[in-house]
Amino acid sequence: MRPIGPVSRIGRSLMAVTATAAAWAVTAMGLAASPAAAAPTNTTAPRPGDTCTAADLGTRHPYIKTTEVSPTITHFKGWYVTEGTTGTQTVSTSTQTTISVSVGLNGNVEGSFAVETLGKVGASLGLNVKVDYSSTSSESNSVTWNFNQPGYYGAYKGTKKVTGTYGSLNCNRVQQGDGSWALKWIEGPGSGSFTTYTTLEEGAVRCQDEVPAGSIMAKAQGLLDCGSAAAKAVHPAGAVAPTAKQKRDRLVQRPALTSGTSAEQPKATGRSARAALDCKPGAYKIAVPGKPLSWGAPLLAADGVRLRPSTIFSAHLDNWRLCNVTEQNGVLEASLWNWGNGGCATIAEQNAATEQAVLMTASCTEDDLQRFYIYRDIPGSSKVGVQNKYTGSMMGHDRYADGEFIRQYSSGRQDGTGTYTLIGV
Repeated sequence: MRPIGPVSRIGRSLMAVTATAAAWAVTAMGLAASPAAAAPTNTTAPRPGDTCTAADLGTRHPYIKTTEVSPTITHFKGWYVTEGTTGTQTVSTSTQTTISVSVGLNGNVEGSFAVETLGKVGASLGLNVKVDYSSTSSESNSVTWNFNQPGYYGAYKGTKKVTGTYGSLNCNRVQQGDGSWALKWIEGPGSGSFTTYTTLEEGAVRCQDEVPAGSIMAKAQGLLDCGSAAAKAVHPAGAVAPTAKQKRDRLVQRPALTSGTSAEQPKATGRSARAALDCKPGAYKIAVPGKPLSWGAPLLAADGVRLRPSTIFSAHLDNWRLCNVTEQNGVLEASLWNWGNGGCATIAEQNAATEQAVLMTASCTEDDLQRFYIYRDIPGSSKVGVQNKYTGSMMGHDRYADGEFIRQYSSGRQDGTGTYTLIGV
């Protein structure tokens, strides 16, 4: 391991770093100085193995791995109707199960990746599912129904609960059987779970009613506990106290409220100690392809990484080293250490789930908020896409301008502005 020293000591090693940068760029990274021309981003939904372009290096898309649909009762009340009390009545039900829409890291449905995930769920199942954050607990729990026959009823509201898992597709270079290289959509690191539901339906059902098996109505009928003495007893008109079975079912179903936590999301580790990083000897500018602006680290801790011109006054704030580099399935993972301020690129922990959170620098602690996946163009091109390991979001910028922040975007920048070049210095 080669520990990082103070910035002043790194500055004195400028000549050694400069001499080895280009060599490491070609041998370890397979990146050359001359970028390939970017093609327009695909507008169709990609599938694993589909061809992508250099403009897609900074983007990602979800694909649905598993789904499960189950009828769920969200509100319920036993209700007894006698002769003379038939007709339209409004029944105030009790909450049976709460379902919240959630995707991934912390359950928030924020950003284009989460919305696209739920949209693909609905399309794959042919269901109209909720694609923004909502909860069945916010729905009115009153059911208005025309009871035209006497009997023991279950007044209910219910929905189809939809759960499952998703994966992430990223664009990266893949070596073909003949030894040539091509850009393909591959399954990127990280996956997660989702929960959503269809539109609520309401109604009333009796024990003797014939209902479709597996339907929401059948689920409500099961809550009536039709074989119990309570169901067969004579009641005054109105609400019926919940049976023991109804109480048990309610206790069992309440934990169905999902946290939305990603199934395989890496954990952010503590920040108590400064990490000793093993950095490759080369230093790089992370630049906009074919243009002079590149990532510039801030001097002030409260500021973020911005697009800046490289000049003699840049004080190495535009120079980045790749540290503790690993590679799996052709995807590099590294910490981005800044030569100028001695910090590592990071997404602040309190902003991890925030769409368009600004990329910052902080003391290097080697947690997953400071680790980045690097997706590469075919050999001979220096184009890359950069993804935060913990949040899964791609790095990009809103517009090309001096001082523009580098931010995280859950799906990346679909116009290609999340594709950068690594230029050895």
